[in-house]
Amino acid sequence: MPNAPTPSPPAAQSPFAGSVASKAVPGVLQLSLQEAIDRGLKQNLGVLLSNADIRSSRGQRWEQLSALLPHVTAEPYVAATKVNIDELGFAGLGALLHLSPSVGPFSYFDARANLSQTLFDWKSINNTRAASQSLKSTEYTYKDARDLVVQAVGFAYLQAVADEARVETAAAQVESAKAVYSQASDQVKAGTSPEIDGLRAKVEMQTRQQQLIQARNDFAIQKLTVTRVIGLAPGQEFELTDKSLYQPLEALTVEAALQRAYISRSDYQAAMAEVRAAEFSRRAAWAGYFPSLSFNADYGTGGAHPSNATQVYDVRGTLSIPIFQGGSVHGDTLQADARLVQSRERLENLRGQIDSDVRTALLNLQSSAEQVEVARSNIDLAEATLTQSRDRFSAGVTDTVEVVQSQETVSSAHEQYISSLYSYNYAKISLARALGTAEEGVKEYFKGK
Repeated sequence: MPNAPTPSPPAAQSPFAGSVASKAVPGVLQLSLQEAIDRGLKQNLGVLLSNADIRSSRGQRWEQLSALLPHVTAEPYVAATKVNIDELGFAGLGALLHLSPSVGPFSYFDARANLSQTLFDWKSINNTRAASQSLKSTEYTYKDARDLVVQAVGFAYLQAVADEARVETAAAQVESAKAVYSQASDQVKAGTSPEIDGLRAKVEMQTRQQQLIQARNDFAIQKLTVTRVIGLAPGQEFELTDKSLYQPLEALTVEAALQRAYISRSDYQAAMAEVRAAEFSRRAAWAGYFPSLSFNADYGTGGAHPSNATQVYDVRGTLSIPIFQGGSVHGDTLQADARLVQSRERLENLRGQIDSDVRTALLNLQSSAEQVEVARSNIDLAEATLTQSRDRFSAGVTDTVEVVQSQETVSSAHEQYISSLYSYNYAKISLARALGTAEEGVKEYFKGK
C-alpha cells in the first residue's frame, strides 16, 4: 500500500482539472469510463474555454475581413443656422455694406447613402488570410482540447478504479489478519504458542486496519476528483462500473504510430496553421510599403429645405501611396519576422515532442503489459505461500513471523498487480492521446467492462 502523498505548495490549477457542474441525478449514478468521458467532453472547463476561443477567433477574422467589404451608411440631417459676421472675422463689414451683423436664419437639408469600398489593399488581404489561419488553429486547438479531456478523465477514472481495488484488497487482508490473530490468540491461551505470537498478529491486524482506513479515504478523495473533472453535481453519488479488466492491445510499430500521429494530432495541425498565419502576417507587414486603392460614393437629395431638395451625389477614387511612414512598416516587419521564427521553432519542438510521446507510450504499454503478467503470477504464489505459512503455524512448526511476512508478501503482490494494471490501462489512453485519436482510441481499446 503506497504511503499518503506529501502535501505540496498550491499551484495554478489547469482548466482541464475543473468543470461546470451539471444537474444532480436522483439516486446512485452508474458510471462507465465511456460515460465519464462523454460527460467530461460536455462539462469540462478546458473544452468549454477552448470552444469560446473559437468564437473569439471568428470575431477577429470578421474584424479583418471588414476592411475588404463595402461599408454603407446613411446620415440625413436638417440644420437651421443664424450667424454673426463679426464673429466670423468680418468685423465692420456689416456696417460698411449697411447690413445687419446677424445673417440668417438659413437652413440646410441633406439625405444621402454613403458607400465606401476598398478596391485593393494588400495589407488588409494578408491580414484577413492570417486571421483565417488563426481561426483554423483555434479549431484544431479545440479538437486537441477534447483529446486532453479524454486523457484527464481517463486518468481520474482509472485512478479511482485502482483506489477502489485497493480498498477491496485491504478489506480482504484485514479479514485474513483477523483470522490469523484469532488463531494466534487461541494458541496462546492453549499454551502452545508464546504471547509474542499473539502480539505480533495483533500488530499486523491493526496495521491492515490502518491501511484500509487510508485506502477508503484515498478512494473517496479520488471520486471527488472524478466529480470535478467530468462536471457532476457536488455531492452526486456514483459507482464505477468499469473495473479495468486486462485487455491485450494489438502491437503497433513505432514508424506506423509516428506516421499516424503527425497526420492526426490536432495540436500539430494547429501549430502548422499558426505558422501559416505568421507567414501571412509577415506579408501584411511588408505590404505597408505598397499603395492602396479605395472607392467612395454617395447619392441622395440636398437643398435648403426637404421641399425643394434636388438630387446630389459625389463619386471619387483614391490612390494612397506611402512615401515615408517614420519606420513604422520596418518595425512591423521586424516583429512579424520574430513571430514567424517563433512559430516555426514551436512547430519543430512539437514534432520532437510527438515523437517522444509516441515512443514513451509504446514503451510504457509494453513494460506495463509484462508487469501485469508477472504481478498476476506473483499473487498466486504469494497466496499459496500464505496458506502454507498458516498451515505450518497451526501445526506448531513455525511462529507468526513467517505468517506476517507472508501477509506482507500478499499485500505487496496485490499492490503491484493493481499498479501495473492501472499503468497498462493508462498507457493505452496515453497512446491514444499521443496518436491524436483519444476519443476513438478509448472506444477501441476499452471495448468491454
